[in-house]
Amino acid sequence: MERIGIIQGDITKIEVDAIVNAANNTLLGGGGVDGAIHRAAGPELLKECRKLNGCETGKAKITKGYKLPAKYVIHTVGPIWHGGNNNEDQLLASCYRNSLQLAVENGIRTIAFPSISTGAYRFPVRRAARIAMQEISGFLEENGSIDKVFMVCFDEGTMEAYIEAFREIREK
Repeated sequence: MERIGIIQGDITKIEVDAIVNAANNTLLGGGGVDGAIHRAAGPELLKECRKLNGCETGKAKITKGYKLPAKYVIHTVGPIWHGGNNNEDQLLASCYRNSLQLAVENGIRTIAFPSISTGAYRFPVRRAARIAMQEISGFLEENGSIDKVFMVCFDEGTMEAYIEAFREIREK
């Protein structure tokens, strides 16, 4: 079984153990994926997030999923793109690594990621896709407790970038 799936869709409707939220540092909701997850989960998610005291860029924190099909939401804060010379690549990589590590620590076997930082934070999609696919592939090689990782892409262009990045990594 292939342990990585790349699909186009709405991450709030995916039936997995956990979905990853591309959050801002406050964890109190926002636009894009973050706002959609908060709306779909209901007000209890915001209530729990208020107790977490925010999250640093590149780190991850976990909450319940409330009204979502997913049991958990892993919130990670991606870097804002400033041209690529401010550790953006390393910070984005750590978002994926820390989210996956939190999944393992919480017995999560299936997880779905959005394309972190590629919306309002303007991280170039192809570059982000390569980083995501490298981190996810590397993590899965070292860890057998996660059965399936989905990349849930909002649009076709983003999905194509992730498929291309995944192919490149598999050919290495």
